[in-house]
Amino acid sequence: MAQYWPFAGLLRQNALRERLIVSLDMLDRAAAMRLVEKLAPIVGMFKVGRSLFVGGGPDFVREVRKHGGEVFLDLKFRESPQRMIRSAVEATRLGAKMFDILPNGCPETLTRTRSEISRLCRSEGLRRPYVLAVAMLAGLEPHNDVTSARGADCVSRLARAAADAALDGVLTSAHEAQRIRGACGRRFIIVASGIRARESSAAHALGAAEAIRAGADYLIVGGPICRSPDPVRAARQFTEDIERTLRTSLRSPLETLSHRFN
Repeated sequence: MAQYWPFAGLLRQNALRERLIVSLDMLDRAAAMRLVEKLAPIVGMFKVGRSLFVGGGPDFVREVRKHGGEVFLDLKFRESPQRMIRSAVEATRLGAKMFDILPNGCPETLTRTRSEISRLCRSEGLRRPYVLAVAMLAGLEPHNDVTSARGADCVSRLARAAADAALDGVLTSAHEAQRIRGACGRRFIIVASGIRARESSAAHALGAAEAIRAGADYLIVGGPICRSPDPVRAARQFTEDIERTLRTSLRSPLETLSHRFN
C-alpha cells in the first residue's frame, strides 16, 4: 500500500487526539455520556448517529461539548435542498465540529449548502464546521448524476463531486482512503470507518496505522473501544498508533529534504 505523506494535515488539524473519533452509536444516552466523561481528556471527538440523536436530541450534543468533547454529527442529511440547508444551519449553530450529507441530489445542492454555512458563520460569528459528503456505496440512491457509475470508480466520483463543490471532505470506508486521496489531493479531509483493534485479525477492516498510511485524516472506532473492559486503555492504543504512524510518515520526507540541502 502506498504511503500518504500527511504533512499538510498535521498543519491543518488540531490536536492529534482529535484524529480518533469514538462512535457512541451502540450505546444508550446514559452509557454514552459515561464513556464521554472517561474519554474526553484523551480522545476529544465523538460520533453521534441518528439513533442516539433521536434519543438524546440537541441537548445530548451540548452535554458532550460541555464535557470537552467535539462532535461529529453523523445524521447524513438527505432532504430536499431547502431542508438540507436548514439542517446544516442548525448543526452549525449546535456547535458540531463535523456533520455529513448524502450527495444524492445535484452537485449544486452541495455547493449551496457549503456557501450557506460559510455565510452563516460570518454573519453570526460561529465556528465553521467541516461539511462532509458520504462517499460509500451502501445506502446511496443508484439513479442520479453523481452515483450513476458502478464499481470501484463510484466512490472516487462521489468524493470528487464533493471536492468540486468545495466541501471539506468525505466519510468513507478505510479501504477507499487511498483511492480518494489520489483523486482529491492532500487538503481534502478523509474520515474513515472500519478500523480494527491491534489484536484483531478481522480481514474486512484495517488497523489504525494502515488507514493513516493510506491517507485517512480521522478514524472512527466504535466496538473495539465501547465493548472493551478498559475503554481508556483501548482508546490510548489507537491514539498511540495514530501518532506513531504520523510521526514516522512525517520524518521520512523531512529526512530526505535534509539530505538534499546538506
